[in-house]
Amino acid sequence: MPSIARRTRPGRTRRTTRAAAIGAAVAAAAVMAAPAAGAAAPQHATVRDSAPVFVQSDNPTANTVVAYHRNRDGSLGGHEVYPTGGRGGVLDGSVVDHLASQGSLTYDRDRHLLYAVNAGSDSVTVFAVHGDRLERLQVLPSGGDFPVSVTAHGDQVYVLNARSGGSVQGYVWIGSRLVQAPGRHRELHLTEASPEFTHTPGQVGFTPDGSNLVVTTKAADNSIEVFPLDSAGAPAARPVVTPTPDAVPFGFTFDQAGRLQVTYAGPNAVATFTVHRDGTLHQVGQVATGQMATCWIVATGDHLYASNAGSATLSGYRVEPHGPLTPLGTTPTDGGTVDAAASSDGRTVYVQTGAQGIVDEFRVGHGGSLTPIGSVTVPGAVGGEGIAAG
Repeated sequence: MPSIARRTRPGRTRRTTRAAAIGAAVAAAAVMAAPAAGAAAPQHATVRDSAPVFVQSDNPTANTVVAYHRNRDGSLGGHEVYPTGGRGGVLDGSVVDHLASQGSLTYDRDRHLLYAVNAGSDSVTVFAVHGDRLERLQVLPSGGDFPVSVTAHGDQVYVLNARSGGSVQGYVWIGSRLVQAPGRHRELHLTEASPEFTHTPGQVGFTPDGSNLVVTTKAADNSIEVFPLDSAGAPAARPVVTPTPDAVPFGFTFDQAGRLQVTYAGPNAVATFTVHRDGTLHQVGQVATGQMATCWIVATGDHLYASNAGSATLSGYRVEPHGPLTPLGTTPTDGGTVDAAASSDGRTVYVQTGAQGIVDEFRVGHGGSLTPIGSVTVPGAVGGEGIAAG
């Protein structure tokens, strides 16, 4: 990222218990956050197509999500464009990665819900997913300034706001409504500096068991912050902070063993951590990509692919059960390699490239090799980020 400079299973839902814990304040908020009349309750969403691919444009004039039909060979076919009801945003200093984040578009496959951030409107949009069709259910305030990442686990949702020192805001599903939950807002108190796109937080995400919330701070603090969550889903008052000096921790994912795999945009590397239930991290390995602007990462099966925006490449790795990552080499992409997603069957990887708003499509072969199978140009998505696959 700095080099280009110009860049599970859900836990069981417990609605009754959590609703009681959140109290009357949430009930009042639920009325204010009600979806449009006639909107389908998310738990009743029907699935017409099991493998769509969704791409966010992050267009500053009017943000959209483009829903692509996925053909049998994994290539992307016809598409429809769905307005989010908000605006995209552009961080100062960014070119191919206007949000400078990972996870700005999140697909909850089990609940058939899609979450999109509207950085320019300080809001979050909730869509019901009906195969490769979307139905907009709600648009809610993000609880902060310039949302860039969103994550979901069971009936809980958290959004990461990037500006004004950074913050996280929690939500909970109450019946068919997503409600901003009192007591689930935490300020990050990060140092604001220039260039803005390197000094804002990068991603928020749940650990696979839903017990912790992870935040990367990039160059704003050069740390990984973990908020342990209580039984109701509320974060600890203060995070457990793991310093990563000069590493610029950016994006992350979890491998099949539940280990945290983090991209380091400083040394251009992928670092591996074990995560303890109390929020402490233990680094067990680090592998250099040898590329420029290593910022995003996606997992599929026992393989990882890191996006190198400054080199227009993907770096592939095999995850060893008990040892370090094994490099698999690099694969070229179109210019400005940013966010990526893998299909649920593990056979295809889709990569956004922000220079021209193109999504490159790759078939995952034996041993983790990637074979190009096509590409599409996403309407209005130059510099955009946010991709999710079914």
